[in-house]
Amino acid sequence: QVQLVESGGGLVQFGGSLRLSCAASGSIFGVGVMGWYRQAPGKQRELVATMTSGGTTNYVDSVKGRFSISRDNAKNTVYLQMNSLRPEDTAVYFCNAVVVGSQLRTYDLWGQGTQVTVSS
Repeated sequence: QVQLVESGGGLVQFGGSLRLSCAASGSIFGVGVMGWYRQAPGKQRELVATMTSGGTTNYVDSVKGRFSISRDNAKNTVYLQMNSLRPEDTAVYFCNAVVVGSQLRTYDLWGQGTQVTVSS
């Protein structure tokens, strides 16, 4: 079974930093785009950042210059370094990845979500 497992998150003060991790596990042939989304209470889920296997990144404007996405292709893991956190960054953060399994079946996977809370 192919799945994503997230770690990190928690409570941090305004201006603080957190690092999220997300690892794809199971019988994996390859991993394509990996990324992070977030959903605040009462709001729709929004893209935060994505990264292709070749290293091309994309960020939502509100996090540019503060968040950095990276990945370790050998470990099928994506990271989100979040600096200068603001209360409006408070949300549940979800990892997403396109994973090709060993049977060459493609999965669009989501992690379980991790809460990030920024206090003012």
